[in-house]
Amino acid sequence: MGVKELRAALGDKAIEGEPLSKHTTFGIGGPADLLVVAHTLPELRTYVRLAWEHQVQHFVLGSGANLLVGDKGIRGLVIRNECSAVEVSPGEHENSWLVNAESGAEISAVARQAMAQGLAGLEWAVDVPGTVGGAVVGNAGAYGGYTSDNLQGVVVFSPADGECWWPSSELGLGYRTSIFKQKERVPGFSPVILSATFALRTEDTAAIQERAAEYSRRRKERQPEGLSAGSIFKRTDQYPAGFLIENAGLKGKRVGGAIVSLQHANFIINLGTANARDVRELIDLIRETVHAKFNIMLELEIELAGEW
Repeated sequence: MGVKELRAALGDKAIEGEPLSKHTTFGIGGPADLLVVAHTLPELRTYVRLAWEHQVQHFVLGSGANLLVGDKGIRGLVIRNECSAVEVSPGEHENSWLVNAESGAEISAVARQAMAQGLAGLEWAVDVPGTVGGAVVGNAGAYGGYTSDNLQGVVVFSPADGECWWPSSELGLGYRTSIFKQKERVPGFSPVILSATFALRTEDTAAIQERAAEYSRRRKERQPEGLSAGSIFKRTDQYPAGFLIENAGLKGKRVGGAIVSLQHANFIINLGTANARDVRELIDLIRETVHAKFNIMLELEIELAGEW
């Protein structure tokens, strides 16, 4: 059993050698051995199960934000998660509602749908890139709001254990982390997030939209345009990473086709020709320079995946 046999089992649904640069916001990444697109949760479960049965590692890919894929790509099966259904239902208490979103839904789209129905709690995510699954894995947040603030729990799946409900209290949610980042990935046993449920509250729609508009304005002012993975490093206990990088004199520092943004130093921009090696070299240079100047070691916020 292996990739060849899995390819046969998947039939024409699988693409061989697909460049993952087409599927990441960085515009960087080598080929996947195999790539399939899951449009529904049954498809997602089937692909994960088939990979396990054929003893092939799998990687679930959302929108490709906050991710740097190596130049040699990802071995095994890459599953592009486009499961995006959203349901809204009454909560247990007055003025409370439950929003259940499949893990491939864009978190910004879920936020906008909630806002349109007068539901507050996700306005911070109105322009945040990434999927619901990715938001849970990294406990995404902005402007004082976090995924964990309103998350009730998630439905997860693994071939070994089937489907399970995990309440948010058991997800190890912290600053840009969760149990999904902390646990070693074990094929067949590591759970895949199928959906997440958020508890939101009713509020005046105009007030919700006003907050969201302010967040959008601030984001457009501060965050650079261009191909990027978002914030590269986590905030330190003492200072924002961008402050340290800027004061280390690294704004505009370039390696190959990758450059530290002149607008926001915690962003690395792909000028169009960057490869993963360029970005890794620039990341290492930033960490070494900041550590030498401030005795602070920056920790990555983005995920590294694949082979280099």
